Amino acid sequence: MKSETETSKPRITRKTIIFPLIGLAAFLLYVYLFQVDISTIVETAKRANPIIYGLASALCLIEVFFFAISWRVLARTLLIELSVMKSYLLVWYSIFVDTIIPAESVSGEAVRVYMITREHGKETCGRAVASLVAHRLLGMAMNVIVLIAGMILLFTESQLEPLIFNLISIVAVGITFTLLLIMLLSFKEKWTLKIINGLVRIGKFLSRRKWNRQLTKMKEDAMDIAKSFHSAIKEYRHNPITIITSFLYLAVTWFFSLGIPYLVFVSLDYQVSWSVILITSTVVLAIKSIPLGIPFEVGIPEIAMTTLYTSLGVPPEISATATILIRLITLWLRFFIGFLAQQWLELKPVLTQTNNKLAE
Repeated sequence: MKSETETSKPRITRKTIIFPLIGLAAFLLYVYLFQVDISTIVETAKRANPIIYGLASALCLIEVFFFAISWRVLARTLLIELSVMKSYLLVWYSIFVDTIIPAESVSGEAVRVYMITREHGKETCGRAVASLVAHRLLGMAMNVIVLIAGMILLFTESQLEPLIFNLISIVAVGITFTLLLIMLLSFKEKWTLKIINGLVRIGKFLSRRKWNRQLTKMKEDAMDIAKSFHSAIKEYRHNPITIITSFLYLAVTWFFSLGIPYLVFVSLDYQVSWSVILITSTVVLAIKSIPLGIPFEVGIPEIAMTTLYTSLGVPPEISATATILIRLITLWLRFFIGFLAQQWLELKPVLTQTNNKLAE
């Protein structure tokens, strides 16, 4: 029988390999339809300043660091003890899982809950979920703020096309609606318990009562986690300083996150408006948060980025080149660092156990 650690590891399947290839082909076809020669993209990329591009890559490490610190502040308030390094590695692990498992909106966070529960015990599960939900809510609030700031800047600089304005408005409304819905469920314990009850009843009906015992046990566990979750959420009401501190760290995270595409454009010797960076980054983040079932997120984000950059006045060949260079940092660099973090976090307990046995 496989161990719990082995079964928890994300697996690379045929779908994991085929879908990114399809997405890459779709992006190349899209670039071709834009009448941008691939050789032109290559030549443009060759002109990129390696020092500035290297600095953009370094910002990726700093961005994730402050993101981890922002989450750690929330977790420690709920008495979940995490060192700075541990929280940093857990966030990298979650990025790796988000990349290869097509459920970007929850998969990485589920891994962090599992890792905390495995190390600190099942009683921390509800608190771990609460810290991540609170962090997600703060992140969504920050997304809306950045998007609105981008719209205001763009309005002051030039006339905004109706298509772009409508897209931005839809994204802003969508994020705000989801934010309010999650907040409502987070503060309404009775609603959560009723949802759990309803889901279990549906499960019992569909299984024709064959899984009664298992579903009843799952219901009891879910009820315990839900009560612990809501109790933890209430803790934040009495600790506004924690929320403010976490939010400020998220603001720093966004500063470095937006610096990555900006420096990539600078490395290509192209001066891009900050409004373009703000709007494109926020819209693409909203698109990536939808679990479309595409491992490695290849294709759709690239098409969205290239379209937005071009629609906002960036030349097509610069848009396509910048998109590729940005994604090398925000997708592939993160993937490989996340893979190393995953290997270390899964390997370290095994090494510790081996050393203890040798010592005995």
